[in-house]
Formats: sequence, C-alpha cells, structure tokens
Amino acid sequence: MSTAKLTMYCTGTCPYCSMAERLLMQKGITEIEKIRIDLDPSQREVMMQKTGRRTVPQIYVDSIHVGGYDDLNALDKAGKLDPLLRP
Repeated sequence: MSTAKLTMYCTGTCPYCSMAERLLMQKGITEIEKIRIDLDPSQREVMMQKTGRRTVPQIYVDSIHVGGYDDLNALDKAGKLDPLLRP
C-alpha cells in the first residue's frame, strides 16, 4: 500500500508539532520530511509565502496544504485524513 508524502514545517520545541507527528505515526506514517524553521530561518519565509501562516506546524500531504495540528486533527475526526494519507 502506498502512502502519501508528508512534509511538515516545524521547530524542535513545538508541542503541536509533536502532537501532529504522533497522530500521523498512529495512522501508520513512518516518514515525515521535517523542515526545521528554527534551524534554517530562511525556511520560515518560504513557509509563510506558501501557506500565508506564521505558526508551526504547517503540514503538507503530497502537494495539499492541510494546515496546522488543529486542522489535521479536525480532518481525522471528520474521517477525511485516512483517504488523504492513502491515495
């Protein structure tokens, strides 16, 4: 079964980033490309340009911008996350 490519803009100390990662791992996602904006501040600008948001995490499933942890959790509760993760 193929799974989607996950990309997450994050920082090393963000509790919402950790919760998002835990939720995705519970869904069977084993690889998340993490872009650490605390280690590479130029990536914050890239993230803000792409998403229009300043906060982390910002999560992409393939090329679809899911949003932050609250958005990810809401998708899961609505039953819409699994179909995104396993196209």
